[in-house]
Amino acid sequence: MKYRLILLFILIISSIEAQLLQNKNNFTKQDTLRGSITPEREWWDLTYYHLDIEVKPELKFISGKNTIQYKVISEPNEFMQIDLQQPMEITKAIQDGKELEVQVEGNANFILIPKKQEIGDIKTIEIYYDGYPREAVRAPWGGGFSWKKDKNGKHFIATSCQGLGASVWWPNKDHMYDEADSMDISVTIPKELMNVSNGRLKNIEEHDKTITTHWTVKNPINNYGVNVNIGDYVNFSEVYDGEKGKLDMDYWVLSYNLDKAKKQFKDAPKMMKAFEHWFGPYPFYEDSFKLVEVPYLGMEHQSSVTYGNQYKNGYLGMDLSDTGWGLKFDFIIIHEAGHEWFANNITNKDIADMWIHEGFTAYSENLFLDYYYGKDASAEYVIGTRKRIQNDRPLIGEYGVNHEGSGDMYYKGANMLHTLRQLVEDDDKWREILRGLNAEFYHQTVTTKQIEDYISQQTKKDLTAFFNQYLRTTQIPTLEYKIENSQLKFRYNNIVDDFDMPIEVEIDGKHEWIFPNSEWKTKPIKGEDFAVDKDFYIYSKKV
Repeated sequence: MKYRLILLFILIISSIEAQLLQNKNNFTKQDTLRGSITPEREWWDLTYYHLDIEVKPELKFISGKNTIQYKVISEPNEFMQIDLQQPMEITKAIQDGKELEVQVEGNANFILIPKKQEIGDIKTIEIYYDGYPREAVRAPWGGGFSWKKDKNGKHFIATSCQGLGASVWWPNKDHMYDEADSMDISVTIPKELMNVSNGRLKNIEEHDKTITTHWTVKNPINNYGVNVNIGDYVNFSEVYDGEKGKLDMDYWVLSYNLDKAKKQFKDAPKMMKAFEHWFGPYPFYEDSFKLVEVPYLGMEHQSSVTYGNQYKNGYLGMDLSDTGWGLKFDFIIIHEAGHEWFANNITNKDIADMWIHEGFTAYSENLFLDYYYGKDASAEYVIGTRKRIQNDRPLIGEYGVNHEGSGDMYYKGANMLHTLRQLVEDDDKWREILRGLNAEFYHQTVTTKQIEDYISQQTKKDLTAFFNQYLRTTQIPTLEYKIENSQLKFRYNNIVDDFDMPIEVEIDGKHEWIFPNSEWKTKPIKGEDFAVDKDFYIYSKKV
């Protein structure tokens, strides 16, 4: 009962925070500067970051620089937009040995580029900054820096910034559409601690009282996926024999949790086996895979997935589906690692399309169950999560203003995909589509339309109305029916134009398909035995 109350409290607070962040109708210029491809962003293509910072835990202070390499791809604007959220401040910007003028407008910094740059030029600019970054209120939902202590009183620090934006703690081009092709991350910290970031550890540089950890990322990486995790860490590892060869899987945990981690993290190679089956090869072999213990629940930082699920199965020991199946796996390991395919490999161009991240990844939970426990178990699980769907707002947010869709993107998104699997009627084909998405859009940023078009092409079905219904409205199709004079009469209500999704039903003890639309149709029936297959996310109502 204690854990149920804790979980209920977490879900209520999360819902309130999500509504405060998302139910926004009056957008400001700052929202547009943050969420749109401004003229000061579009003329240059980001190619590389080197983030080089010092973290001072006692002061909760960070300082350093970000070296940004970029390619000029169109007629240059006079200004370059670099984002850094207050109270952090850019102290200077250097290019070709000269300090440049910086004009600040809220969280957007416009750097005057005095010298004409030509299309095709590859240039570098150094952005120096410092300050006391926003402290996470309740990470990862209220993100920023988490400045905590472990039970031995040692510093235990982590970053999380999805939605809020990576510019809450480091200066960058803070829009999802453009990713660095590669990155280096150097973090200087007190000597008794260890920092774990994305990619692979190149070396540790020792100083009198500090160390600098140097990490390198060889694959494209989204800004919010970059992280710093600092603590009294110990490491253990294994090599996974995967679809693309040998994959290093590393685990960084607090020293006193080593034994628990060695037991609980057995879910990690199980996850890798199931998801490579369903989604194709892990997208970041060159950068390895890591689980890193943090002082909050967890997040999908690329190749550096953070973990804080208290070494329990389920979600903090609870089953979100209330079916029992949610206790068969560690929710954070499975869900957050699923984002390596959907969020880190395939990334939304605009955060309004974040359902691509969360819908497919929530759906990955029941695919994990499908792989190990069978199709019926996975169906029970995803259907069980429907009780968490609010239908408060559409899954797609407002474009160009850094606005997410409804939190229903998780389990309404998962149930939409589960429904779509039924329409495909071929599990081999469905798996081929999921793997095909990760191949077609490998290391790319995408729009909802690209995802819709790909699935429609592969299924050879016009899914326009289907996606309009589930992504762009809060309406759940309702099958109205009545049985009169040995006739089943049925139609859809609460639907968008042209919605005519076929569904599987049970009539007189036999399973068959019917083809409803907005008009009444009839079908012979012997008795009163009629039911809709629960695998379809619709309502049914006898009228």
